Amino acid sequence: MNTSGPVEYFILDGLKDKSMLPIFFTVYVFVLSGNSLIIYLVRTDPKLNTPMYFFLHNLSFSDIVYTSVTIPNILSVFLTEVKTISKTGCFVQMYFFLSASVTGRALLTVMAYDRYVAICNPLRYTTIMTKQVCLLLIFASWCFGAVTVLPSAIWATQLPYCGPKIVKHMFCDHSSVVILACADTSKNSIVGLSAALFAIISTFLLILTSYICIGKAISRMGTVEQLKALGTCVSHLIVVCISYVSALCVYISYRVAKFDPDDRIIIAVMYSVITPLLNPIIYSLRNKELQDALKRAFSRFTVASKTTRKTVSTISL
Repeated sequence: MNTSGPVEYFILDGLKDKSMLPIFFTVYVFVLSGNSLIIYLVRTDPKLNTPMYFFLHNLSFSDIVYTSVTIPNILSVFLTEVKTISKTGCFVQMYFFLSASVTGRALLTVMAYDRYVAICNPLRYTTIMTKQVCLLLIFASWCFGAVTVLPSAIWATQLPYCGPKIVKHMFCDHSSVVILACADTSKNSIVGLSAALFAIISTFLLILTSYICIGKAISRMGTVEQLKALGTCVSHLIVVCISYVSALCVYISYRVAKFDPDDRIIIAVMYSVITPLLNPIIYSLRNKELQDALKRAFSRFTVASKTTRKTVSTISL
């Protein structure tokens, strides 16, 4: 073991295949554009001024944060071949990546609760889901993400790092960094795993409970009402399934010793982008209100563009 001195920086030694650069760049552009579009539509279209779209707006923002913590750094490594990251920068990246991941699941849980209230208590929906309650749920979601991962992140910074300094990943993943410490890290692994399982299992159980109640309520409705109720839940259910199934795949890849390290890195990176990438697509394809809002926004842009051209032509004359 190298004990020449404390580590001041780490070297990110993940995938070396530069052919992945266009893929990561394209994915990141689509993540930014898709989620930014949803944020723009919700903030500018009065017809989307409802709790459901308010939560979706926040989910899109958390997805942007989640991917922006890692992908720009990955692109920089591919473009400049500078693989070093400061020790402080590494732990900051680790914390915000973990925090945004947990916050995203908390927001999915809040969205499930919103659907539960809308379907199971439709007459009381507006009195329950007030603006104050919505803001409180959003605040609780971000706090849940920030606090849940704090112990494992802080404990990781307290470990002595004296070499090696090569992180076998494309970003500062918790387990990939902690393993480099020149001390016993078994407690850190337990704390990190416990935090991850608590975040995943607790949010999953709450979402499952919401949908069990929704299912019971739908079973007592007529066919038309059932289809309408299901239509408001399908997009959210698809996103939830993708999110938790991909998390399960990552968990399995880290627990199977014979798993190829490069394949494990690819799975971890794809896990970090697949939900933020698919969220806007799923909600846009399945949601008529968002499609109508997009048409209205395009119409406003077209009218504004024509007005500008006319103004310019009048001035030139």
